Amino acid sequence: MPEQGILPPGSTIGVLGTGQLGRMIAVAAAQLGYKCHVFGPEDRPPAAQVAGAFTQAAFEDEDALEAFAQVVNVVTLEFENVPLSAVAYLAARRPVHPGPRVLEIAQDRALEKEFFNDIGVATAPWAEVDSVESLIGAAPHIGAPAILKSARLGYDGKGQVFIDGETELEEAWREMGADRGVLEGFVPFEREVSVIVARAMDGTVVPYLPVENHHDAGILRRTVVPAPLAEETAVQAEDIAIRAAEELDVVGLLAVEMFVTSDGAVLANEMAPRPHNSGHWTLDAAPTSQFEQLARAVCGLPLGLVDRYADAEMINLIGADAEAWLQYLAEPGAHLHLYEKAEIRPGRKMGHVTRLTPRSD
Repeated sequence: MPEQGILPPGSTIGVLGTGQLGRMIAVAAAQLGYKCHVFGPEDRPPAAQVAGAFTQAAFEDEDALEAFAQVVNVVTLEFENVPLSAVAYLAARRPVHPGPRVLEIAQDRALEKEFFNDIGVATAPWAEVDSVESLIGAAPHIGAPAILKSARLGYDGKGQVFIDGETELEEAWREMGADRGVLEGFVPFEREVSVIVARAMDGTVVPYLPVENHHDAGILRRTVVPAPLAEETAVQAEDIAIRAAEELDVVGLLAVEMFVTSDGAVLANEMAPRPHNSGHWTLDAAPTSQFEQLARAVCGLPLGLVDRYADAEMINLIGADAEAWLQYLAEPGAHLHLYEKAEIRPGRKMGHVTRLTPRSD
């Protein structure tokens, strides 16, 4: 018999969200002998094509949530913009990882930055703004250039407006398109990095190594593994992610995106309590992928090893990039992953390819 809190193979993991992250969670869980039941409003989404079961319903549909709770053993998330009310409803009926408190902070940029600062982690200078007038008042203190970001529901560069000394702040507020935002001072960083931490029910923490991320129009385009960092800077980045995961009492995964300045300072930017795009390389270059690690954590299993087999470069296939699938399949050392989305659209993540090379250390 398994120990208390451990879900045996054959149990069902409920996944809120039905995109490509849910798809890869379902595949990894199946390899461990677990079923996944995915929940979301989309028609024919990527995760539903490989999961054991799919509930197509709005996250606000309590009847659907109740039926979902009755057939799953634990619940996790594949994206953090699930309504908090749905997570709270399920948490009263089944274990949910991450729980409502983690989600509440991760959904709100102001709460997120306040959290980092409260646990002693530096961020770029910032101010919460809730009107044009407060934006005008905050701008001189934050300085220019700066970025105005919606406090909630922003991803892949959406809800973000660059501000310089010539920007009309009233127009920037309208363009941001939300009733609350964060004005964030622009950091002259040397590189952007991220660290994904897995944390088990018993508090065991296993970090993946820091990786370097390159964005285009707010969308992650390329991840380089490992990030070219001094050892002490890499340790600092890992420590920030570990501290955040422990303070939030995360069970599952926490990805923390950070800026590294030219003098080696590390500033926290954002976090996501779920698998992260910058961790896709782990499918091909690590003993335990981030998706398997999530399944292990939420089912109460021991965490797997994460030391990489190889160096890697992960490229997101965005829009028509995916049409070169045959070229990637023919490329030595390249590993192709397509998400089986029904329609190719500009700016839409259709898949990724990971190129492996021998370890540099």
